[in-house]
Parts: sequence; structure tokens; C-alpha cells
Amino acid sequence: MGSNAAANHPISFKYVTEAMGRGAKLISVDPRFTQTSSKADIYTSLRSGSDIAFLGGMIKYILDNNLIQEKYVKHYTNAPFLVNPEFKLPGDNEGVFSGLVDAKYDKSSWSFQKDASGVIKKAKNLKDPNCVYQLLKKHYSRYNLDIVSRITGTPKEKLLEVYKEYTKTGKVGKAGTIMYAMGWTQHTVGVQNIRTMAIIQLLLGNMGMAGGGVNALRGESNVQGSTDHCLLFHILPGYLKTPKASQPTLAAYDTKYTPKTDEPKSLNWWKNYPKYSASLLRAHYGTGVSLEDAYSYLPKLDDGANYSWLSIFDAMYKGEFTGFFAWGQNPACSGASANKTRQAMTKLDWMVNVNIFDSETGSFWRGPDMDPKKIKTEVFMLPCSASLEKEGSITNSGRWMQWRYKAVDSPGVAMPDGEIITELYYRIKELYEEENGPLKEAITEMTWDYGPKGPNGKIRHLDAHYIAREINGYFLKDTTVKGKLFKKGTLVPSFAYLQDDGSTSSGNWLYCNSYTEKGNMAARRGGKDSSGIGLYSEWAWCWPVNRRIIYNGASVDPDTGKPWDERHPVIFWNGSKWVGDVPDGVAAPGSGRPPFIMRPDGVGGIFGPGRADGPFPEHYEPLECPIEKNIMSPQLINPTIKRWDKEGTGTDVDARATCDPRFPIICSTYRVSEHWQTGLMTRWCPWLAEMQPSMFVEIGVELAKNKEIKNGEIVTVKSIRGQVDAVAIVTNRWKPFNIDGNTVHEVGIPWHYGWVTTKMREYVHGDKKPEVFTFGDSANIITPFIGDPNTMIPESKAFMVNVERKEV
Repeated sequence: MGSNAAANHPISFKYVTEAMGRGAKLISVDPRFTQTSSKADIYTSLRSGSDIAFLGGMIKYILDNNLIQEKYVKHYTNAPFLVNPEFKLPGDNEGVFSGLVDAKYDKSSWSFQKDASGVIKKAKNLKDPNCVYQLLKKHYSRYNLDIVSRITGTPKEKLLEVYKEYTKTGKVGKAGTIMYAMGWTQHTVGVQNIRTMAIIQLLLGNMGMAGGGVNALRGESNVQGSTDHCLLFHILPGYLKTPKASQPTLAAYDTKYTPKTDEPKSLNWWKNYPKYSASLLRAHYGTGVSLEDAYSYLPKLDDGANYSWLSIFDAMYKGEFTGFFAWGQNPACSGASANKTRQAMTKLDWMVNVNIFDSETGSFWRGPDMDPKKIKTEVFMLPCSASLEKEGSITNSGRWMQWRYKAVDSPGVAMPDGEIITELYYRIKELYEEENGPLKEAITEMTWDYGPKGPNGKIRHLDAHYIAREINGYFLKDTTVKGKLFKKGTLVPSFAYLQDDGSTSSGNWLYCNSYTEKGNMAARRGGKDSSGIGLYSEWAWCWPVNRRIIYNGASVDPDTGKPWDERHPVIFWNGSKWVGDVPDGVAAPGSGRPPFIMRPDGVGGIFGPGRADGPFPEHYEPLECPIEKNIMSPQLINPTIKRWDKEGTGTDVDARATCDPRFPIICSTYRVSEHWQTGLMTRWCPWLAEMQPSMFVEIGVELAKNKEIKNGEIVTVKSIRGQVDAVAIVTNRWKPFNIDGNTVHEVGIPWHYGWVTTKMREYVHGDKKPEVFTFGDSANIITPFIGDPNTMIPESKAFMVNVERKEV
């Protein structure tokens, strides 16, 4: 659900088909009949943007029929926790939770009740009306089959078929998983889509199990690694928080983010936050400066500031930026409302495009509707190495850190990214030293020990092994920990050995143990699976401390240590110790220690007060939708989203079209197997371009008949923000939906195309056409500039369009 693994993640799907050969059932829920659907035991469709209603109906089915794994739920989730009696559910509060003020929630009523010692009160029998379990039951009592079917367009009998089959995995000894991708995340309720399934998995006891979990399918091999190492503005490596202006000292920063929990048996590793932050500062600045000074050098966010993708491109569009690095990305194609993104770049003084090929971003100034004479932006192209031309690690969706070796040298003057960054660092450092720039020590005092150094003090060449060792971390002086002496310079064996006094370094606490005195753990290639369930613990390395299934303490009975699924044990208690995967701690069965050790209270969060838009998921319509009213409640859309949209009768980059008769058709974007991301690497390959040569739109047979569109014709897909030409593919894969008695159509377009490969043929070859290139422009020209309130990911999977035959 929210993914098409058979087409877009075929290696993962290999194991799905193997499981099916052993008796597993595959369920595919998708607006379109996909390649995955064709292999499924059960397929049903739903309207894009209605996933929470669909899954909320499953939660109601589980609770109404008492299908929870009861002991798991009572011991391993916050279902027994008592919530503030002032808390109100949307069903009692006009479709929103209590505390909504000016599009933001005051969460004071979302708190848990505590006793005089500060310990959370619990109803162990799950019967108190203020406990999480009863609130959950009340909340989803509204999600009956009739309502869910009216919202999703899924027939009631298909809803029941899915619910009955999937909930069988809640039986002791069974397991079930979900594989999702951008089909769930790219919504204004994206985080809550995933939360809804996480609640289902907790109710059924599927977290921590072999074959369980909530599994994200990524479109790139190192998405996990990039977020682990702070690709995003609000985090530092290891998911430490970016400091804020209101935290002027290291003590204030550590105090803010170190959990305060009085749960007596919770083993929460975030309680060691000061150890992680101090070790990170040492990795950045060494021992030559104090921890406090090192902290003062870190950038501080303004409180409440948001520097995510949509926010910064909106600021750029308003002329608030001077320069921009586009590094390994192609925002002119991948950014929501791409016309806005492209116009934003015209407001810059300069832009640096670091990539392996020229792109729509690097050449935006000569793209469609651009006049280079009127654009001031000076663009620099820095050619960089492809992945096969450099050494280093990637971390996949299963948190496996795997080492890659350099296969070939880069062509021409292309350089690895790290070499480019290193050269920039030295140039910037020299400028700060010469010109005495503001807070120059933040740059000049920084350590840069990522390779052997020459006589001038600069590294001769970048060495990925130096970086990997710094990420792992060192003892910076002779230190005794847990009765063992570690000499200065010794690699830290795990994050449990990090110190808060500055005596250890670590570039990312999660990766302690990845490069040890035994060597590079990520480079291991042990092919034996001693676990019997596919853990392959000697192949590469997995954070934290090579634990292959996180929260595996939930896979066993809390009293006996006996696995719920004895045929596929992740860990088990042999009478004196845990055997199997690296266990979540060493406490013996019956100790009462909860297994979710990265959470303050140690249990899975069915009630999640940390979210911006509600502690339980609630169905809201997409920003652009085909109906005027939310069938579930008076609140149409997610009330907490940050909005740039505006009403508009004409085309505008920030316009929206809800229930607009000019745009009556739902549209969703998706991937194809032959192209990669925005196609920047694959559109240049003739054999791939020949298989997928142009932008297309899949249209259902009935809609095509209504529009008098024939298969293979060129059509225009229009939204209120722009339009894109596409080849019409008339197909039975799309069927119309019955939404509350009304027929609603949906179409789909891929997001891999852009104009540059078409134009480059003219620029490079003149009139010659020696190779096959692709045609068409970005799907994101027509997507809305709006995002989820928790992550700000754009809503590219549900918006309104029209499809018309191309005007001649």
C-alpha cells in the first residue's frame, strides 16, 4: 500500500515472491492496478488521499472483533496509559483535536496523567475511558464500512476481504508487514498515513518480529544513510537536534533534549544525549577548544524557523536568497510546483550546480519560457563523480551500512563530492583567516582530518576510511569504562562507551561499532546465515551495534522470554542469556523492562502526542480534492499545514483548485522501472530512453471515451499551476471511483522527465540526431506547493487536473 515494489523495488519483491511460495499472502491496495497488483492474492483500489480512512476502518475491525495480541498490547504499547481528561477527539470537537489555535495545537490536553512521583498512570485492564485503548476505540468507532467506502471508493466487500486477511497476522506465531513508499508520504497527512499502519502493527503484535515492521521502500540506496548523517536542516548526525537561539549554552541544549522520564524500568538510550552531543563536538573541533566554545560555533536556528525545501524555495522565489548550491539534486524537475522553483532561481545572484550531467536546474535559464537576457543568475557547473567512481558506504532502508569500492576513475575533470567539499573548505577557511569573518573560529578551528596530510597541513587526498573512523569515534585520552582501560586513540567499541566530559569523539553515535579495532565492519561479506531467518549478521553492519531487527525485545513473551513465533525466533532466553540477534538490552525475562528502548517510556506509541496534527491519525482531504466536504467531519483538510496556496481564477504557482469544475480529475505521480529519480542519469542512456521515451499519462478506458482520447495521442494534463504534454495510454489499470454516490476519475503520470535531454540534442548535435533521448517536461509543473506539517514533504500523490487533447 503506497508502493509498487514489483516495478520500483524489484530486489525487495524477490523476497515477497519467495515468501508467497511458502504460503504468505500478498495484498495490494493501490488506486491503479500495478505490476504488484498483478501478483497479489488480493487487490483492491482506493482513491488517492484516502489511506487513513481505509486503515482506520481496519483499526475499527480489529477492535470490534477483539483481534489484538492482548499481552503484547498491554505490556509493549502505551494502550494502558491514562490521558488528560480534558483531551477531546475530533468526533466530539468539530473534526479537530482539542487545543487548536490559529492552525497550531496547544498540546497541554494531550498529556498523560501522572501520580505524585511523576510516573504515568495506567489502566492495565484497558477499561478506563481515559486510557489510550478506549480513546482509540472511540476515535475509530466512526470509521464504519459505509463511511470508509464512501470516502475511499473501495467497495465494502473488498474492505472486509482485506481486513479479514491481514488481521490474521495478529495471532501468536504469525507475522505481517507493510511495504510503503512515496504513495504514503507525499500527502498533507503523510506522517499520519504511516502512523495509522504503525498502530495496526502494534495492535497485532507485528513490531520487532521477523517478517514484521513498517518498511519504507526508498528510491535511492542511501536515503537512510543521508538522514542518519543529517541531510535535513533540523537535525545533526545521529538525529541530534539542531541547536536553537533559545539554547545559548551546551547545558541548555542538553537539558532541552534529554528525556525526563520517571518510568522506573525504561532503558531509554536518549537519556545519554549529553554523551552523544559532547562526542559530536569533539569530532567537529577536537580537543583544542572547550566543549562550550565548540557548541557556540554551531549554527543556531531561530525558534520556530523552518528551513525545509518548500520554505527555502518560497523564500528564494521572494528574492530573499543571494546564492544556492544544488548538490546532487535537480529541483527544477523534482520540486513541487516546478514553475515556482524555476522562477525562484531567476532571483539569485549565483548558483552552483554539482552533478554528473547538466540538468534542468543547471540550465534553467535557457529552459521553457525563460529569457536569458533578463536573468541575472550566474551559474557554475562542478562535474562530480558517480557512485562507481568513489569509495565509501551507503546505508539502506534496513539500516545496513555496506561498503562500496571504487570501480573506475572519473572522466575528465569530475571529482568526488568529498574532494570538492574539501577544496571549498580550504578556500573558505583562507578567506576567514584573511578577512577576519564573523565567528571565524567556527570555520578556522574545525578539524579536517579526512586523509593523510602534506607538509602544508592540508590533506593530500580524501580517504573514506579516515571519515568512517571519525564517524565511529575515538577515546581522546586513556579512559576506563566498565572496568576496562582504553588507551588514547583507540576506536570506541559502541555508543555505550561514549562520555559527556569530552574524553570521547564520535561523528555519529548511532555508528559507534561500525569501524572498530577489528576493522571496517561495513566491508564484511560473511555469507552464512546462522539465524535461520535471514539476519546475515556477518554481512556488512547494521546500526545500532549490528542489531538487525530493532526493538526485537518485543518479539518475546515478557514473562518467559519465549518467542511469540517459535519457528522464526529473533531472540530467545536460554535460561541464562539472550540468544540470536543483538538483544535490546540484557535484562532477564520477567524484569518488566519494556523493549522500545529509544522511546522515553519504553513502549510503542499508539497515542503519539509528538505529532503536529494529532495524537491519533484522522482522515482529512488533500489540499486539492474532488469533494466540497469531508465525509468524516466538518474539517475539510489537515488544519495544521503550513500554507502558501491561494484562491485564483487564473494560473498561479501557488494557486489551488478544490472542487473546481475546470479540474475535475484526481492525478497522482509515480515511478517507472526504466528511469531513476528525475531521470538525470537515465534519460541520457539510449537503451533506457528507447523503453520509456516520453512523458505519458495513464487514463482509464471510460474517461478516455468521455474525452474522445485515443491510445497514443498527445494530450495536455493541466492543473491550476501549469500544464505538461504527455502521450495518452488508455488502460484498464485505472477504474473510476464511486465517491459518495459520484463518479470520480483518476489519472497517473511519471515524474522522471524534463526538457533538458530534448534541448541538449539541439545544443550539442545541431540538427543531427545520433542518439535516442527522451521528450517531455516535469510532472511537478502541475503539482501543488504544499506539504505535510511534520515533515513538509510535498503533496504530489493527490491533486486536481484536467486532461485534454493537444490543441493543434
